[in-house]
Amino acid sequence: MSKAIVVTGGARGIGAAAVRLSARRGWSVIFSYRNDDAAAQKTIAEAEAGGGRVIAVKSDSSREDEVIALFNRAIEAFGPIDGVVNNAGILAPMSPIADMTAERMRHTFDVNILGSYFTVREAARRMSTRRGGRGGSIVNLSSAAAKLGAPNQHVDYAGSKGAMESMTIGLCKELGPEGVRVNAIRPGLILTDMHASGGDPGRAERLAETVPMQRPGTADEVGEAIVWLLSDSASYVSGAILDVTGGR
Repeated sequence: MSKAIVVTGGARGIGAAAVRLSARRGWSVIFSYRNDDAAAQKTIAEAEAGGGRVIAVKSDSSREDEVIALFNRAIEAFGPIDGVVNNAGILAPMSPIADMTAERMRHTFDVNILGSYFTVREAARRMSTRRGGRGGSIVNLSSAAAKLGAPNQHVDYAGSKGAMESMTIGLCKELGPEGVRVNAIRPGLILTDMHASGGDPGRAERLAETVPMQRPGTADEVGEAIVWLLSDSASYVSGAILDVTGGR
């Protein structure tokens, strides 16, 4: 069955993998991105080569009006929405808590928490069977940092991902009776450029020996878990927080 999927932060990394792998299944995908036009066009080209229909929308997930516009565009283009990948997030440079500015923390929480809540709210408004939708699946992107805490590095990011997991638990109970499954993915050390934005581009490779599988993961390996949770193969899975960490 063909599906219509919304992915936030879909131009690069795990989000782009989710777009490509969804398109490979023949699903229609609309994804948001902040400002990297070249990366967005590259993702569109790769995804469409896999067989799906793909649309990119420049959108800041921390802005309520832009999230609403993204979902309106999805409905306009594809009709009812079947799945949402709540992926958009940011990681500030490494810092101990004592040196973090209010501006840094506020920006992290605006994007990673408030933006994620805007996204799931708009998803619920359109997917809930009680509100005229046909149900579906929401996949929230957490992080192993929510479990490990990221001390002396990114405790603000870790806290924002902990909020994502609490939201997942609550919404699986709130939206389950309305036909919507809600799960989370908890990626570990994954080869994406997010480590560079955090000030340590070689982090995944450097810490590979701390992973039982002795290697970092790839964005596509996380993407495969995402599309499984979106698919009908996971039809009785809700409220799960799935580690994709190589055992770390």
